[in-house]
Amino acid sequence: MSDRPVLLITGASSGIGESTARRAAEQGYRLVLAARREDELRSLATELGGDEVAVAQRCDVTDWAEVEGLAEASMARFGRIDAVFANAGFGARRGFLEESPEQWRAMLDTNVLGVALTIRATLPHMLGADEGHYVITGSVAGRRVLPGSLYSATKWAVGAIAEALRQELRQMHHNNTIRVTLVAPGMVDTPFFDEQPSDALAADDVAAAVLYALSQPGRVDVNEVLLRPAAQAS
Repeated sequence: MSDRPVLLITGASSGIGESTARRAAEQGYRLVLAARREDELRSLATELGGDEVAVAQRCDVTDWAEVEGLAEASMARFGRIDAVFANAGFGARRGFLEESPEQWRAMLDTNVLGVALTIRATLPHMLGADEGHYVITGSVAGRRVLPGSLYSATKWAVGAIAEALRQELRQMHHNNTIRVTLVAPGMVDTPFFDEQPSDALAADDVAAAVLYALSQPGRVDVNEVLLRPAAQAS
């Protein structure tokens, strides 16, 4: 049991995070599951095998103390962090006259700062082990500008964070053993949307891409996975 790798997932209570947890458990990972919805997390952790396999930890990724505590919980329970899936995030209606400034701030803090804090809390452990893998949830919206979309701007920032981390590892830490993957899906059928989209990816499709990147041999650094529904035109 102690040799099984440990994957930490933020935004794990539903959608892409939940689907990734299920796939990872099937492939032998032990899991540290984080989200703000503690009841859903605990139910998922129990379903996946309980304390020996999955730890549920309530975490608001915009709160440094909670994110730091998440990394500490992983080390205390399993003694290692082999991979991190920085997945927590949410969106907003398009239009700079839509939503509220408070909602914008919460989205920016979660989608951008939350990724950076997750990296900050876990990177010392990966550097100490001299190995690991970061997978970060981006979006097709982070590759092309969408009219009136502040969400799109947050995903452009996430893409920059992923590449900035990769370059920091190679150039500042002289590390070639910690890998970084940006997974950028198009429209996905998850609770992200108020109305179920048609012809969308399933959350499990994205989870499969995450596990694909994680499963590559150490010499392979899959830097980006872009996946769209076959029916998505742009």
